Amino acid sequence: MIIELLNKVNQFILNPIIILLFAVATLYFFWGIVQFINSETTDTKREDGKKKILWGLVGMLIMISAYGIINLILGTFGIDKPNYPGLL
Repeated sequence: MIIELLNKVNQFILNPIIILLFAVATLYFFWGIVQFINSETTDTKREDGKKKILWGLVGMLIMISAYGIINLILGTFGIDKPNYPGLL
């Protein structure tokens, strides 16, 4: 019963949130790249672009780490990972 609940929470709440936040961090990263490339002469916009690139990478790293920690916890307690159709 509790294992099924944890699987459902993981499948329908945690993983979609992680995927959404990873997508937002990726878009933020690419927006920083665009801002960095487009501001050839303006130093303040280049610095802003560098900061967005850095924080986008940090956000992606945090989301990958969260996904890994969840899978580690599921594996530690012997809970099978749910089968996600269409995903790896």
